[in-house]
Amino acid sequence: MTKDSKNKSIDWLKGVLSKQNQYEASINVQHISSEGADDHLIEEAVAIESNTQKQPFSKDNQDKVSLDLIISLENMLNDRQLTIFKNKDLEDQLYTANEMISRLKHDQMKKDQIIQEKNKEISVVEGKLTKKQMSYDQLIEDYKEYQNNSNNEFEKMTNQLEKEVQKYNKLNDISTKTQYQNMIKIKDLEEKIRDLEIENQKYVEQYHKILDEKNELMKTINDFTERMSFSFSTKPATSVTVPE
Repeated sequence: MTKDSKNKSIDWLKGVLSKQNQYEASINVQHISSEGADDHLIEEAVAIESNTQKQPFSKDNQDKVSLDLIISLENMLNDRQLTIFKNKDLEDQLYTANEMISRLKHDQMKKDQIIQEKNKEISVVEGKLTKKQMSYDQLIEDYKEYQNNSNNEFEKMTNQLEKEVQKYNKLNDISTKTQYQNMIKIKDLEEKIRDLEIENQKYVEQYHKILDEKNELMKTINDFTERMSFSFSTKPATSVTVPE
């Protein structure tokens, strides 16, 4: 690399670093001033900014050894400034990180309090759920017991109903047989009644016949008595009546 190209590279790097140093130094001054940092850091940042704006060594009329020394020294200064800038940036990052950590710790404390409150609420809810579960389990047991009792009662009622049906069927058979026997008896009695009515009719006819014969006999006797009364004039006429 030639001397002119080295000078151009160094000048370009110095210009870039100068602008960056000016910007970083102004930020550091404002940041340090706003946070109440010490005056030493502020003076150091201002000194860095002023040093970047002037040339510490002149390269005109220098031999090669001196020029190399000047370039090496400038490179060392630039490295030092770059290191300072990096340290400042790391300090800013550290400060920001500490603030973020503080906020996170504060948020974490709030979250821990909320979690504790929620844990208390969860404990209360778990207690209620436990009671509800116990009540539910008790209801399940009661329902199972009721179902078993109901099944037993149903079986008993079914058996009793079957027995009653069997009894009813037996009674129905007995009733059917009884009705049949009664029907036969009724027929027999009706037949007897018809026979008795016929026999009674015969007796009535005989009675009327006898009554007619009796009346005829009484009439004959009365006629005989009347004839006999004429034959006995001294005796009053008498008549004999036979009650019916």
